[in-house]
Amino acid sequence: MEYRKFEHTFVIRLDPGEEILTSLTQLCKKEGIRLASVTGLGAAGTIQLGVYDTEKKQYYSHEFKGLYEIASLMGSITEKDGEPYLHLHMVIGNPHNGECHSGHLGRAVISATGEIIVTEIPGSVGRRADETVGLNLFEFMNED
Repeated sequence: MEYRKFEHTFVIRLDPGEEILTSLTQLCKKEGIRLASVTGLGAAGTIQLGVYDTEKKQYYSHEFKGLYEIASLMGSITEKDGEPYLHLHMVIGNPHNGECHSGHLGRAVISATGEIIVTEIPGSVGRRADETVGLNLFEFMNED
């Protein structure tokens, strides 16, 4: 991973073999990022995408291996229990065979390159487990 910081924006390049969530978590810890938005694109060869079943309160995931363009990567960075919490969704596709898939990102290993923009937002937003929905939802702290 290579990156440059421009004011509150990080421009990141991921290289083949690097995993997106692992790399972004490392960046957050190194740079002290507590709240940010994420966008990106690129190419990946191993991707795990999921969907959350609100009735059963569990994720269902599927792994994709092959030639995939990352058509869209977007999401948020917050904190949970003092650690970076990444909530990212991705759309992948292969125009050669007409495939297109999307969902909650569980894992993605770059095959060619990843171009990711992390825009840091001054402040912090936490996460709290919500038993009704079964997910970790935004928790807004009181600012003094």
